[in-house]
Amino acid sequence: MKIFDANRAETLVVALGGLGEVGKNMYVVMHDDELIIIDAGVMFPKDELMGIDYVIPDFTFLKNNEDKIKALFITHGHEDHIGGIAYLLQTVNIPVIYAPNQAYGLIKRKLLDRNISYDNLKIYNETTKVKFKHLSVEFFATTHSIPDSHGIIINTPNGKIVETGDFKFDLTPIGPMSNIHKMSDTGKSGVKLLMSESTNALSPGFSMSESKVEEELQEIFEKKKGRIIVATFASNIYRLKHIVETCKKNNRKIALFGRSMENNIEISIEGGYIKDDKIFVSPEVANTLPPEEICLLCTGSQGEPLAALSRIANGTHKQIKLRPTDTVIFSSNPIPGNNASVAKTINALYLQGVEVFVNNSENEIHTSGHANQEELKLMIRLIDPEYFMPIHGEYRMLKAHQDLAIDCDIPKEKTFLLQNGDALSLNKKGIRKLGNVGADDVYVDGNRIGDIGNVVIKDRKIMANDGILVAISNINMETHKLLGKVNITTRGFILVNENEELLREIEDVTTNTINKELTKKNVNYNELKSQIISNILTFVYEKTGRRPIILPVILDVKK
Repeated sequence: MKIFDANRAETLVVALGGLGEVGKNMYVVMHDDELIIIDAGVMFPKDELMGIDYVIPDFTFLKNNEDKIKALFITHGHEDHIGGIAYLLQTVNIPVIYAPNQAYGLIKRKLLDRNISYDNLKIYNETTKVKFKHLSVEFFATTHSIPDSHGIIINTPNGKIVETGDFKFDLTPIGPMSNIHKMSDTGKSGVKLLMSESTNALSPGFSMSESKVEEELQEIFEKKKGRIIVATFASNIYRLKHIVETCKKNNRKIALFGRSMENNIEISIEGGYIKDDKIFVSPEVANTLPPEEICLLCTGSQGEPLAALSRIANGTHKQIKLRPTDTVIFSSNPIPGNNASVAKTINALYLQGVEVFVNNSENEIHTSGHANQEELKLMIRLIDPEYFMPIHGEYRMLKAHQDLAIDCDIPKEKTFLLQNGDALSLNKKGIRKLGNVGADDVYVDGNRIGDIGNVVIKDRKIMANDGILVAISNINMETHKLLGKVNITTRGFILVNENEELLREIEDVTTNTINKELTKKNVNYNELKSQIISNILTFVYEKTGRRPIILPVILDVKK
């Protein structure tokens, strides 16, 4: 776009995803002929996006500046930061990808599963420095729910930019501490712009320490003598790590259920985060062990219908059947929008007569991997930026984070509440907002990327709510004659056996429409179909108040 040719001395920051939403994080820093990308995530679709598997960023801006791309840098290994890489590589040439160790393993597995060959994936650590002509990149360790999480420092000709990645401040973490000293040193050296994650910007105080969760889980494990079934996020590696350690202390073997759980445990063993691989047994072996010697670790903490825990709760799992002495632990909180499905799974478990533990004030068996308000303030104070841009969050989260920055003495006019596609320009004098490069959602449906538009989604919603009606007719287009009766078929619209009269009326409307159109000299297929759709839809809406998808099928039969 024209705005990016305005001044080659300026440094540009563009958000391609992650603003006004939780997911599909992707940010760009560009100076002259160099462009680096931070993260390439996906967002999981909401219920109204029927049939959509993932939502990914629009890569058009990157495609238009493909010759400038130097590298993609990954902050950590969660799907909302790495899930879009496979789709990005199919669209844009990325010379090199830098990722921390755990993310490296997850990305390799993801690309292998999709048969994508990419041989320039490199591991970085906190001491790594990557230098280009204009830009250079450094890293600092953060605490999050997955190992090897980092913030990124980008040195530009117009000042330092810090992108925090996902983080929290945990003074008694399960894994390594955040490198507060490097954050402070970076702040003292002068930071032009801080881009900080906003997921928990509405949550007051400090987040609970992961070690507190470990204590609560240990207490449950000590008390319960039957089988223990734990459902948690497969990507929460530190939670998996201390579940393994708790099982070891209590002489329990672990059986894994769910492909993502198996993959994350395997990668964590390979990366050295989980040391004892002898503690894991197959489901078949688990069924032969005494109840007090086994723990089932499974997916399904969000009530996903096909996940392991949901099938166990419903009694449809092939390998595991619930017993009255079982204890089920939800070591997670429902993601917004999943409350109903989680409640459904919990109810199913209670109906099976098992004891269920969920995270609440009595049983603190989950904590977030994201910073609460006081931790977000601490990051702002440590980095001490001149300008501030909240990222990674819905609008209300971004706004709350902006307010926190103002409380921390950053003038409101030096904060930027942006939307996806918005661009900032950094120069020696300061930062200004430019235009918007365009960053619409791109839908992934199976192997189809980007060709599922709003019209298709709208049709799917109509079919889900009002059904579909197919009108099949045999016509001799040479003689302009309708041959035989029109056949009306419906799905999801009405119950055929109880609405025979309505179907006959729809058949009559279709027959009359076809006969009338066939009296015209020049009969056009498209015009005939359009008239059938219009007349049936008008009639059906008057009779039922519903608007099904109308599909006229015309077969040209020659006699």
